[in-house]
Amino acid sequence: MSLFFGYFPLAAAVELVIEDQHGNKLANAVIELNFNTEQLAQSNLPLATMDQVHKQFLPELLVVQQGQKVNFPNSDNIRHHVYSFSQAKPFQLRLYSGQPKEPIIFEQQGVVVLGCNIHDSMVGYIYVASSEYVYKTDKKGHVSLPINTLPAQLSVWHSLQTAPLENKKMITINSQNQLRVIVNTSSLVPRNTFGSKFKVGND
Repeated sequence: MSLFFGYFPLAAAVELVIEDQHGNKLANAVIELNFNTEQLAQSNLPLATMDQVHKQFLPELLVVQQGQKVNFPNSDNIRHHVYSFSQAKPFQLRLYSGQPKEPIIFEQQGVVVLGCNIHDSMVGYIYVASSEYVYKTDKKGHVSLPINTLPAQLSVWHSLQTAPLENKKMITINSQNQLRVIVNTSSLVPRNTFGSKFKVGND
């Protein structure tokens, strides 16, 4: 279980397993509990990091809080040009190596898909949460949610879902029994998110 923000009072856990339509367990599904809670003060949010290592974004999926800053160091010995066309945060860090001058602030909740216009295979995701109670499933697709009031509402998102990436599957929990949630996914082959929209050459 991974809780990224905030603290939940002790309660009987709701065990959740996320699977695809073939019964395969889905690691790194993002579960967001929907409560009417105040946002964390932006000044209290730590600086998050989305690195670039061996022509890959590291981590592939970064979960942050709305209003959080993200640093984009380039740890490779070649230059990258990081960008996103996502509605939640369109931006670009033009061809660079080392450390960018400033981090990027992610003010709006949603999913931000990252690409590099030099290396087509580089695709990463930043999930910007509106709730401070955000979890990720483990390698077995499992997450334990300490919920003290039922029914409870939550959303489920995965980078391989066939639904548009900005969509979240909304779930209402009415029981503390182990629950299985099915998310329809595409092939494990990375989708062609950007095509040739933003190409300038190769390192």
